[in-house]
Amino acid sequence: MTLEAIVEAIRTYPGVTRKRAVHEIVGSLSTKEFPHVAASEGEDAAAVEYGNDYILFAADGIMESLVDSDPFYAGYFAVLVNVNDIAAMGGRPLAMVDVLSLSKSKVCGQILKGMSLAVKKFNVPIVGGHTHPDCKYNAIDISIIGKVPKTDIILSCKAKDDDDIVFVLDLDGSFPEGLRYAWDTTTKKDDSLVQAQMEMMSIIASKHLVHSAKDISNPGCIGTLGMMLESSMKGGTVDLGLIPIPDGVDMIQWLLAYQGCGFVFACPPGNSSELISLFETVGCSGAVVGKIDNTMKLKLTQREETKVVFDFEKDIITGCSPRKR
Repeated sequence: MTLEAIVEAIRTYPGVTRKRAVHEIVGSLSTKEFPHVAASEGEDAAAVEYGNDYILFAADGIMESLVDSDPFYAGYFAVLVNVNDIAAMGGRPLAMVDVLSLSKSKVCGQILKGMSLAVKKFNVPIVGGHTHPDCKYNAIDISIIGKVPKTDIILSCKAKDDDDIVFVLDLDGSFPEGLRYAWDTTTKKDDSLVQAQMEMMSIIASKHLVHSAKDISNPGCIGTLGMMLESSMKGGTVDLGLIPIPDGVDMIQWLLAYQGCGFVFACPPGNSSELISLFETVGCSGAVVGKIDNTMKLKLTQREETKVVFDFEKDIITGCSPRKR
């Protein structure tokens, strides 16, 4: 596939374009008047001061299309995405609450089955929430709380010029039937390995190996990197040929996929080898795929060709750039 086609696929992917509404909402809910809020919009989780720690808060709602097409995975992913958000900040999850809206009991049973498996898989309890038993629709939303020492928090707005761009991904997975862009790496693995993969982010944080990180979510690996660069008000170049990819998987599908366990990092060059080696101990593959720069443009290269994916002087993914505020 041509580089131009790859760029167009990323720019028009709903996992990217639907993020644009975020800035319209957060602009009406400023946290500037609350000094105990250390991080909010633009991050994977909000961070609130609490003694020597930050309490981390995140919430995710599962898209209606997934709830309707595969309620089991909707319940499972509702937990997984929240756990990943806490891990991306270098934190450890503590507990979750859910909001379950129901019109069909059969769908409820499948959602709960998925949630139950994920609670066991990640060893994070659901401790309460709210149920709407008489809705005209089915929906699952979960909020999570975690914590991280103040000295260890990883933010997505701290990427620096000349940092390595490092992608870490678990290549041992599959796309469930009917879920073309959801790379499942966790449901069939031992619970201990899945938990060790999430715990590795806390280890990385405690070693202060990286400047910034985000978990690879709905926008895919390039779109997620774009959110980190947008938040940091930086640019960067990624060589598509350096991105780890499983054998037999289509490149576009891979670039757009949500990762069961995957992170993008802005890493000082001297730390990249250790970062990658640590993740290899828990079954993940990593690579330096490019460099951070000050151009405010995210560029992709393929062989001798280079094209701009996002120009943050004019393009918006989420519109959340803490340094601008």
